Amino acid sequence: MTQDKRSLVNVKEVTVKGKTVEGIIGRSFFVYCLECQGEYDTHERTLEVVEQIHKKLENEEYGSTAYTMPDKQNPRIVCRTH
Repeated sequence: MTQDKRSLVNVKEVTVKGKTVEGIIGRSFFVYCLECQGEYDTHERTLEVVEQIHKKLENEEYGSTAYTMPDKQNPRIVCRTH
């Protein structure tokens, strides 16, 4: 679930860009949709969140799980779609 609790998405890939966690939510031959899943105060906190996602996936038997992005103290979601 996204940080703003508005979307439940099936994320194919997660990446850190500065202070945001972005995820590829759909991909075809040359087209993909990159969307902000959460934004945090520091790059280090963002890396911690991705590490939490990794640990949760690591412990899943089938490599699939549900994860809710942690809240930010003062959320300001800036999402981009390409």
